[in-house]
Amino acid sequence: MKKTKDKKILKIGFDMDGVLLYNPARIFRPIIFFLKKFLLKRDVNKFYYPKTKLEKLIWIFLHKTSLFPQSGIKEIKQLIKEKKIKAYVVSARYESLEKDFWYWVKKIDKEKLFSSYYFNKNNEQPYIYKAKMIKKLKLDIFVEDNWDVVKNLKSQSASWPIKVFWIYNLLDKNIKYQYKFSNLKKVVEYLKKII
Repeated sequence: MKKTKDKKILKIGFDMDGVLLYNPARIFRPIIFFLKKFLLKRDVNKFYYPKTKLEKLIWIFLHKTSLFPQSGIKEIKQLIKEKKIKAYVVSARYESLEKDFWYWVKKIDKEKLFSSYYFNKNNEQPYIYKAKMIKKLKLDIFVEDNWDVVKNLKSQSASWPIKVFWIYNLLDKNIKYQYKFSNLKKVVEYLKKII
């Protein structure tokens, strides 16, 4: 479908770890979910927040598993240049990861093509923070890799018109979901068809 002059530019939010950054550790998400629910008997909708200095150091270390920018970012930038989309980085990284967040923003977007960048500096629950930012930015699409966050956003989306795209991992691939993609490049291929 060709873009017409009066067609709306899509506003798209991208999570950072596992979406814009390749993170092989995300494959453990279903295992962590299982441990939280059945062994630790914890609320699966609550994400752990590091409080002590040691916990924050561990959190910083764990996020070093985001290794490099994902394939597909170049194509996202091209869509921005062509004025087909406006792109935003909306990460649920806590305030203790601020320095690393900005390190990756500079690496991903040297040309400063993304409209803006946000991280979870008030340490809210990730799905609450992301829902708030989706509403604030009036996003049309949000791209997320964490199934727990996708489920929470989807359950709220009846009150606001948004499509939540999910980048699944190998252990989650059998979950049925309408907007399900194996990687960022597949998301971009789909976007090119609808804009």
